[in-house]
Amino acid sequence: MKLIFLGAPGAGKGTLVEMLIKDLKIPAISTGNILRAAIKEGTPIGLKAQEYISSGKLVPDEVIIGIVKERLSQKDCENGFILDGVPRTIPQAEALENAGIGIDAAILLDVPDEMIEERMEGRRTCIKCGATYHIKTIPPKVEGICDVCGDPLTRRKDDDPETVKERLRVYHRETEPLVDFYRSRGKLHIVDSTQTPEHTLKLVTDLLASIK
Repeated sequence: MKLIFLGAPGAGKGTLVEMLIKDLKIPAISTGNILRAAIKEGTPIGLKAQEYISSGKLVPDEVIIGIVKERLSQKDCENGFILDGVPRTIPQAEALENAGIGIDAAILLDVPDEMIEERMEGRRTCIKCGATYHIKTIPPKVEGICDVCGDPLTRRKDDDPETVKERLRVYHRETEPLVDFYRSRGKLHIVDSTQTPEHTLKLVTDLLASIK
């Protein structure tokens, strides 16, 4: 299966992808990770990306798509993949198509903004070990203290209320148009992601079985 997941920040895409790659035995292709790897390995397209980054510019879509295409040509992607972090915009989606990178399904994890805000504002993270909690749904045993290493928990800047609202505004403006883009191609599937990650995983697994 060749998949992408759509949805606002905090919709649960990262958690779901982690579960799915174990079940489906296909890799998640993170644009951030492969960009860093291409730069480290000094590939021609990685060197080009480094030029933009070094000069403080955004890496253009054609370079991002080139790096993605390079990564998808590797053997572990023969049976499918999950794209993580791309496309974020209509031009990126069109560039993927123009590069011959097709997908079987675009799955929208549907969660209301109000629930997204509650989820993200309640998240707490341990800076030392990276463990994550939620003050309501996954609280630590001792308030404000990590169960794993005992260090204090903190709320990331990304999860501050105003930051969350701004991230949602950017999502609705730049990324949400992809919903209609993939709907027009008959690739869109909508999954309710308002319940537990395990429940969402079951819905997605059942959906993928029906697509196959």
